[in-house]
Amino acid sequence: MEKSPNISGKETYLNSPYVTAGNRVYMVGHQDGTFPELGWHIKGEMGGVWNHPIKLMDGFEAKVVVNGQVLPLNKASKFVNYPYANKHIFEFEKEGLTIERIQFVPDNAQGVFVQFLIKNNTQENIESSVDFVGHANLRPTWLGERSNMIDSKDSAIFEEKYWIAKDSLNSWYTVFGSGQTPISFEAIKGSDNKNGTSHALKYLVEIPANSEKTLNFALAGSYISRENALTAYHNILEDPAKLAKAKKDRYEQLANRSKLTIPDKHLQETFEWLKYNCDWLVRTVPEIGTGIGAGIPDYPWWFGVDSEYALKGYMAVGQENIVRNTIKLLDSVSMAVNGNGRILHEMSTNGVVFNKGNINETPQFASLIWEVYKWNGNKEFLETYFPTVKKGLNWLLEKNDDNQNLFPDGFGMMEIHGLDSEMIDVASYTQRAFADAALMAAELNEFELAQRYRELADELRQKINTEFWSDTFESYADFIGSDEQALHLIEDALVRADTLNKPWAIEELTATKQQILRNPSDEPKPFVLYHNWVVNTPMEMGIADSTKAILALDNAKNFTNPFGVFVTGIDRDETAGKDEGTFKGSKVFSYTGAVMTLPTGVQAVAENNYGRPDQALDYLKRMSRSFSYALPGSMYEVSPDYGMMTQAWNIYAFAVPIVNQFFGIQPLAHKKTVIIEPQMPTEWNNASLENVRIRDNEISIWHTKSEESHQIKVQQRKSDWKIKLILPEGEYEITEGTAETATENGKTTLTFSDNLITVTKK
Repeated sequence: MEKSPNISGKETYLNSPYVTAGNRVYMVGHQDGTFPELGWHIKGEMGGVWNHPIKLMDGFEAKVVVNGQVLPLNKASKFVNYPYANKHIFEFEKEGLTIERIQFVPDNAQGVFVQFLIKNNTQENIESSVDFVGHANLRPTWLGERSNMIDSKDSAIFEEKYWIAKDSLNSWYTVFGSGQTPISFEAIKGSDNKNGTSHALKYLVEIPANSEKTLNFALAGSYISRENALTAYHNILEDPAKLAKAKKDRYEQLANRSKLTIPDKHLQETFEWLKYNCDWLVRTVPEIGTGIGAGIPDYPWWFGVDSEYALKGYMAVGQENIVRNTIKLLDSVSMAVNGNGRILHEMSTNGVVFNKGNINETPQFASLIWEVYKWNGNKEFLETYFPTVKKGLNWLLEKNDDNQNLFPDGFGMMEIHGLDSEMIDVASYTQRAFADAALMAAELNEFELAQRYRELADELRQKINTEFWSDTFESYADFIGSDEQALHLIEDALVRADTLNKPWAIEELTATKQQILRNPSDEPKPFVLYHNWVVNTPMEMGIADSTKAILALDNAKNFTNPFGVFVTGIDRDETAGKDEGTFKGSKVFSYTGAVMTLPTGVQAVAENNYGRPDQALDYLKRMSRSFSYALPGSMYEVSPDYGMMTQAWNIYAFAVPIVNQFFGIQPLAHKKTVIIEPQMPTEWNNASLENVRIRDNEISIWHTKSEESHQIKVQQRKSDWKIKLILPEGEYEITEGTAETATENGKTTLTFSDNLITVTKK
């Protein structure tokens, strides 16, 4: 393990969560080695061992007994995270013992492997016993009652070397034990969980002087059958080293795809580990499908919009299989539930759809399909999902645009009560959807439809830039609505601002209220009330005209802190620019006052769209300050340490700005063409991005800049693909390879099909 990348946690965050992740099973506990109640979605139940759609165990306890001294393994002195595993270290200096608890989830396995490595640091032989208590809790996941999954009392029996627990009314099983035969076993009375059950195992472990011994455990289970659970258990214990190596090797492959090398090693490490985080969130329930969960611990199931952001990043780092599987899952369930192209928002792993879809998710699905097609060039993929796109766009305007002004009505990304009229993010993503759908229609020879979609996209672009823009605030509006709606929202916002003690926001909101009352209007109009992050989506989508874009981007900086962009701008205060401490969230889970990675990533994308890579890099740096802040190797949803400890859309926030924009890779796989138009941050004088997968090709780019020269080297695996390298106008010398050179609109384009070309600016 030590040869694998690893990051040690902070002592101050030992009492905070970690995850040991697999695509079937994952385990959540605290870095100190305990399994406290945690999570709010199912209150106190989101930790432990999960095999969705059921929970297997609340966790376990272990202790070592030496010469009558009880050494509980519940106060780790150190936590170390690896891409595919993690480790807790317990120090007992007086007894001369160091105990490491190491765990990982094998690929496709319905269980966790846990190893205790007991090191005897003394000159004497040590005879010890190890007590292990497993807390079974076989219960359904969220919304289980809607799918007739009813929890009942668990009971357990001991067989051979392990305990096997069963839910009394369901074929749900969990098995835990060691490869070593215990010297005793017993049931633990008085379990805290009314339906759970706890059982103990005791082992004799003799450790010679200055040596170490291991004790291996498996925690496995099944929601299908007893046989299924036992098979999973035995498979894990049969050859765990082989399983660990297979997972380690696979993670090395993930790291080598879209491999980034830059001067900023912290940001480089952040980007690498976000690829691992992507894999931690893969959730497979064979009876339903495979897709990325949104975040752990409280959002391990499937979402529309989270995937629509994240999967663009997944493609850019070469994780295409899970992209295809997630899209297949979202499309099939959305069509089964809605049937009209509307894309669902949230569904549990038992197949129950909680929210049939917010308005923005349908147009964002259309743009996701086109983006993926540009990477994979698979015509069958496009033909499969374009019917859903067409239905969705029809539903969008026919059922959600009563006044027929092309701005759909309804909730977008902001889950604030009352913000459900004509929202800026819905408008922006709708414009982009029609622009992308026009390209899809043309690709599939539906030329009349392509023309109609293009006209709608062009009209929407113009309308967004005129009807949503506020000269007063130098910003796009949160929404277009009536005076009555705005006044009601202002009252709610005033309460929020007063509660959070934001006097500047109270003053601004009060002035806006007075302005509305003095100048009443019967017509809907744009309002800037919350300064929500979504006002930046016109720049994210490249819709804003450049003059408005620069004003809005500069204005957006007022609503940031050192970690990034506030979700709701009125939550910031005068100390925001200096606040680098832990996030002080409310007792009841809430995003009030939050700075989040998604809004910050959107801002980075937006800055790059208007030729400002240094500003984009600043936002990436802000986000990277929260990397390993609480959980080593991960980045929280709310910066720096609140909400989900790992979050899917973080990869969008980094991969799109880095791969698509800094290195300028714009794939057109369906044309076997790649456009590369780099716009490097000033401080990235030596930067490379290697092994970027585009269909069956791979692209690598090396960028080197000094006072004397500026060199770019591009390599591709295929020689029947065309590369268009677009650079600022100037004189360039091709020192390796051959290319056709053309100059137009202040830019120089070098077109080539060689496997390698090196270009130096004279």
